[in-house]
Amino acid sequence: MKLVFERAKMIDPEKFIRRCGYGLHKTRNGEVSYVKRVHGDWYPRFHIYILEEKEKIIFNLHLDQRQPVYEGITAHAGEYDGEVVEREAERINKFVL
Repeated sequence: MKLVFERAKMIDPEKFIRRCGYGLHKTRNGEVSYVKRVHGDWYPRFHIYILEEKEKIIFNLHLDQRQPVYEGITAHAGEYDGEVVEREAERINKFVL
């Protein structure tokens, strides 16, 4: 699910997403994203990538249900829509207001 915000309303997207309870997540190859655990275990977790454009900030949100099954393959059981993801998107939107 993509959440789109005007850049003027969000000066520092990294600081904003941390205020929403997300922590920095770096892969071995240096790719940066942010995660928020649903409960105490590592999975399931909400996962966000931040895309910065000239006039807008885009958060690409999904729910990782479990870790990748095969070593070296990044495919996972991710949900990009549905009730749980929509509720999390609403929660994030409330931080902007």
